Amino acid sequence: MTERPAFLENSVIIGAHPDDEMLWFGSIVKDVDAIILVYRDFWADPARGPARAEALANHPHKNLISLDLAEAGTYGCADWSNPALSERGIGFSVVADLREVKRQVKQTIDRLAPLDLVYARSSIRNAYAENYDSIYAALKQRLSSEMNVFTHNPWGEYGHEDHVQLFRVLEALEEEIGFTLWISNYCTDRSLPLAMRYFGADHGGFVRLPVDKAHCDLIADVYREAGCWTWSEDWRWFDEECFIRAPKQMSARRTYEHLMPMNIFSIEDPRSRWSWGKLAATVPPTLLGVGYVVGEFL
Repeated sequence: MTERPAFLENSVIIGAHPDDEMLWFGSIVKDVDAIILVYRDFWADPARGPARAEALANHPHKNLISLDLAEAGTYGCADWSNPALSERGIGFSVVADLREVKRQVKQTIDRLAPLDLVYARSSIRNAYAENYDSIYAALKQRLSSEMNVFTHNPWGEYGHEDHVQLFRVLEALEEEIGFTLWISNYCTDRSLPLAMRYFGADHGGFVRLPVDKAHCDLIADVYREAGCWTWSEDWRWFDEECFIRAPKQMSARRTYEHLMPMNIFSIEDPRSRWSWGKLAATVPPTLLGVGYVVGEFL
């Protein structure tokens, strides 16, 4: 980037997870004034938090803040074929209920015979709601009206529930504080139904910028070296990104509306990651019967 665009004055990228800052903002990640990342720890992978802390300490952007919140484990919980927004993000499908059953099964087994099983200490729904409030409070004291804030788009790029929630937090704070809120143009077939609700003629135009692939590779290597790179190893950077002022959800879908050129890609269905078999694999053979009995009963 040869000249600093006006919309990068007093600028900050606010991303949900470490690596989001360059996956979805690769054209500006080197040039923004600050980066704020929300999450560090994740109950399902206890080593991830310390590894992320190491990576962020070695991050090439020196004005980087981590809010150090714990992920709720929401990925794949929404019904992306018919998404419904909620007060604190996006509504969950029966997947969240099934995960809660599995959590309670592990908790019950652990109480019967303590085995140091790995499971969340509260339900996904409760943790998700609590995270909204925590993010809101933490960001409110860090943002001001003259800032340009770049964050996840309303459909969470590839359909990530944490990304949608962070956008909803910042959408509310934009109304309260008055900063300028920007989003980028990444999307998948899964998140497209929600994205289309934001298609409208009055988006005010878009800014197109080339992705700084070399700098993105540099950041990715920092995460790899720390052992916390969670994105695909065969990911290829798009050549360009587009940014627009954050749009409002349309009250009704209309024909021939548009938003901006989209960077559309495909991704694995997260529902394939969850099964009773994977739960059973974490439980010793002597206690498998308990899990299966509970599972069959429910």
